[in-house]
This record gives sequence, C-alpha cells and structure tokens, in this order.
Amino acid sequence: MRSVSSETARFIPMVVAAATLIACSHSQPAPEAAPVAQSASPAATPAPEKAPPPPVGPIAPVSIYFGSNSADLDEAARVALTRLSSQAQSQPHVDLRIEGNCDDRGSRGYNLALGKRRAEAAKDYLVFLGVEASRITAVSNGKDKPRARGRGEQVWKKNRRDDLMPAPRAVAQASH
Repeated sequence: MRSVSSETARFIPMVVAAATLIACSHSQPAPEAAPVAQSASPAATPAPEKAPPPPVGPIAPVSIYFGSNSADLDEAARVALTRLSSQAQSQPHVDLRIEGNCDDRGSRGYNLALGKRRAEAAKDYLVFLGVEASRITAVSNGKDKPRARGRGEQVWKKNRRDDLMPAPRAVAQASH
C-alpha cells in the first residue's frame, strides 16, 4: 500500500466534501430561474410579495343636495364627497366637473351666484380631502337645468343640488 503524505492527507477531507456537495446538487430538482433570468424587462415582472391593488371602477357621477338658500354641506353630502374623493385619487388622469344648481325661486343673478357657491363648497371639500384643485372645474347653472319641474318643496328640493361627474381633461380644462 502506498503511503500518503501528511500534506496530501490534509486535502482529502476537503475533496471528499466537495465531491459530496457536487453529487448531492445533481440529485436535487432544478432550482427556479433567478428573477433576472425571468424577464428582460423589469416592468413586466410584478413584485410577488405585494398583493395586487383592488380593481378600480369608473368615477361614478353623484349629486349632493342643499337646504334652501344654502351652500352648506350636510353629513350626507360629505359622505358622498368622501367616496368620490377616493375614486378620484385612484384615477389621477380623470378630472371632475361640479355643476351647482338651484330651484326656480329667486332672480337669475342670485341663483347663478348661489349655484357657484354650492359648486365651490363641494370643490373646497374635495381639495381638503386630497384631490388636486387643478383637476376640478366648478360652474353654476343657476336655475337653468332643473331636475324636476313644478312647484312645491319636493320639486325644489330635487333642484337644490350639485351634480359631480368625471370629465375628460380637455372638457374640464376648456371650461375653467
């Protein structure tokens, strides 16, 4: 039998360990490709640890209502504007249009001014909630676009409102 030098004997355990590692690595299933090898474009690979954002629907038109001769937002109006604000903030490419309306009592000039105050009240609240003011157009229709016709409190109540709707950027910008 051949004798092995003490220096060579020192390397034998390392060679055996390396050979064992190599042999074991061939018996394992192939590892998944590294993230760099998965895609040529980083934008095409979603981050696996993040959950996808919830789907966002279109911004739904909404109307809010006011008391007689008032531009004050009540609780129902603030709730509706908060919901609209969330939709608008998730879709920064969509502008908003607010049209202030009045019932048919009062002069044309008074109702145009009141409609404008109503539209501005809603706009101010949306800005307070985080929607950029530059995305919101506030106009007054005065008493020119009634929702209901006739006389009496039930009719007037339907006409004292702001109508809020999504507006394509070109339309919203043209009416500033």
